[in-house]
Amino acid sequence: MHANEFIDDLPPDGPRDEQLGLGLLRSGLKLNHLRMIVAIDHHKQISAAAAALNISQPAASRMLTEMESIIKAQLCERVSRGVELTQFGRAFARRARTILLELDEVDREIAALKSGAGGTVFLGTVTAPAISLAVPAIQQVSAAYPGIEVNVRIETSNVLARELLSSKHDFILARVPDDLDPRQFNVQEIGIEKACLIVRKGHPLADKPVVSLSDLPSYDWVFQPPGTLLRRRVEELFIAGDVPLPTTVVNTASLLLTVALVCSSNAVAPIARDMAEFVTEKGGGPSEVRILNTDFDIDIKPYSLISVKGRALPPSAKLFYDLILQRSRMLFPERAED
Repeated sequence: MHANEFIDDLPPDGPRDEQLGLGLLRSGLKLNHLRMIVAIDHHKQISAAAAALNISQPAASRMLTEMESIIKAQLCERVSRGVELTQFGRAFARRARTILLELDEVDREIAALKSGAGGTVFLGTVTAPAISLAVPAIQQVSAAYPGIEVNVRIETSNVLARELLSSKHDFILARVPDDLDPRQFNVQEIGIEKACLIVRKGHPLADKPVVSLSDLPSYDWVFQPPGTLLRRRVEELFIAGDVPLPTTVVNTASLLLTVALVCSSNAVAPIARDMAEFVTEKGGGPSEVRILNTDFDIDIKPYSLISVKGRALPPSAKLFYDLILQRSRMLFPERAED
């Protein structure tokens, strides 16, 4: 029977969603099935999903067969490099992820009530708002609600958005990647990110009054990984200026490694200006780092507060979200008016 036919067979009276849920449970749907479909969605391979759940591949294959029997629809299909979820599989995985997150929230809330603490927040952020928005919010929360534990991960938008969908964050400060459906997210645009170029103290370009694109290709570069927004923006500037792209490049998403490489060589690196000012003398950081004065700007498209549609924020995360939104309106009043 086709999945839509299965839904249509439900009685016309009464809540269809509740009856469908009860039907799935009566048919044998278990929490392990939910974990399995989410793991398959994440890893794109049955063997990798099995390893993530610490079960054998034959056991994982049996679970997939059970799920397809319960749902009465094909959930995934084989492709050249593994498996890909069908439209039914994607819908199932999305709902399964939400259910598992809600169970995690129950655990977090009960643990907070037992301990007298105020809960836990999981935040993912790109570099610039980590300094200008996340740090002040953390200071406010720590002072007013010392029982709240805040977990912060700094990564690229590509990584953070996927981790958000996998329920690893409550919300993120980032951008929705071009290859993800924006309809999955609640997006509140809040700030513009500006970047700059940093070098070590004593670098041949450090004391030059104005640095042009043509001064840069001969030096080593430390870039974010290929395809990331800042990397693409800098490459676009070189191409638009008809200047050869740097040939000697180290790729890393680690800001700490970026600064270490810059300080120990003649490398040039683009980073968020907020972070650059933090690690230079302006922010009380190491004096070995200098910001180049360039005759071009490195402007990146705005970042946003992003959460998943249909997934309510727990109270502690909502508090943190609101504090960041409030501060962003102070820093970017022109966006608050939009």
